[in-house]
Amino acid sequence: MSSSRFDENVPLVAVVGRPNVGKSTLFNRLVGGRPAMVEDVPGVTRDRRYGEAEFDGRVFRVVDTGGMDPTAAVGELMAGVHRQAAQAIGEAALIIFVIDARDGLTPVDRDVAQLLRRASVPVLVAANKVDSAHQEALAAEAHELGLGDVIGLSATHGRGTRELLDAILENLPAAEETEAAPEGEDEEEPAPGPDKPVRLAFVGRPNVGKSSLVNRLLGEERVLVHDLPGTTTDPVDTPFEMLGQRYVLVDTAGIRKRARIEEPTEKISVSMALGQIERCDVAALVIDATQGPADQDAKIAGAIEEAGRAVMFVVNKDDLFGTGRGLEVARAKLREQIRDVIPFLAFAPIRFVSAKTGSGVTDLVTTAQRVYGEHGKRIATAELNRFYAEVCETHPPPTFRGRAVRVFYLNQPATHPPVFVLWANRPELVHYGYRRFLSNQLRERFGFEGTPLRIVTRRRSKS
Repeated sequence: MSSSRFDENVPLVAVVGRPNVGKSTLFNRLVGGRPAMVEDVPGVTRDRRYGEAEFDGRVFRVVDTGGMDPTAAVGELMAGVHRQAAQAIGEAALIIFVIDARDGLTPVDRDVAQLLRRASVPVLVAANKVDSAHQEALAAEAHELGLGDVIGLSATHGRGTRELLDAILENLPAAEETEAAPEGEDEEEPAPGPDKPVRLAFVGRPNVGKSSLVNRLLGEERVLVHDLPGTTTDPVDTPFEMLGQRYVLVDTAGIRKRARIEEPTEKISVSMALGQIERCDVAALVIDATQGPADQDAKIAGAIEEAGRAVMFVVNKDDLFGTGRGLEVARAKLREQIRDVIPFLAFAPIRFVSAKTGSGVTDLVTTAQRVYGEHGKRIATAELNRFYAEVCETHPPPTFRGRAVRVFYLNQPATHPPVFVLWANRPELVHYGYRRFLSNQLRERFGFEGTPLRIVTRRRSKS
């Protein structure tokens, strides 16, 4: 996704409506791909989800919202859903009000329409689920709302979406900076830096405080927080900037043991959370300080290591241990537990934070920036071979039936994660234990905090 989503000059289109009318399907249709989870269960979308769309040379952002039902907005969870939708409407330059044409106008549709009449921006009515020409009449009833143009469409099949896009461009404010980049100008994907954000994904078990940490960093309730585990369903991307570095903070669903997942919706959300590990630049594995690390945390950590992502441990709810000596003792115990339960990520830094008080949260971001820098570190071949010559003086490569394995040189062909190649005459005899030893030596010399290392062997004949 282009970094233009951070540009306030790019207009925002909000997709709103009652539950289960196809808002997320339309969102996905507009932005392309499948960034929002779609399931035939009312209320799946609870947070704001942002994407970027381009049509006819214009770029605009799209935000998907939770289902609005003014008659049912009781309790913290539903009130939170409505706050999220209201904030999206407040940010928008244009609103798309989605209704289910097959159901006709319902009392809830009329209640939502009443709320939208107060909006100071244009409103388009998308009469969804009009799958064929003979169903066009189903959209006619929507004109009774008196909100604006009514477009009959099928978000699932794409029918009518071009007409909707035309209407969107007609109603968006003119902006010189919304034009797409010239063809070929952005062909190469740049590395994260000042102009391309680092994707920082918060992952972990349910109810450990991932959403609360994101909200604390943002200083607003961008992600819905509730004591009920599973409040977050699909990943929520949120732009964020600190100390000159741009980030995309990714809040993910809690990842439970597979045997405990029963609902199809949760299965999808967990799958998408695991997918965010593959897509992120830095994974923050969040652990509840009052519970400590568990076997499920080790499984999540294994997925991070296997994906080769930069990683850090974030121990949340640190404020519950008080201050002074008691706090230090509790932290030391948790450090020991994390290293015991997840020994294969001993290189990952551990940060203690409190989403409730804000303690340690700034350090969380600076640590993420540092480990991402380590993830992209490259060592010159000459320096690597001076290092390896010193290692070989005390720990030469293994022998096989009295014959020594000869290593010709060591180089680093890749980063993100760092990959090192041992070029040898008998690479199959360089066993795992020696590669692990070499990995530890590389860390001792060059750092590589918070990043997995890959050491592979390749055959090279003596020349």
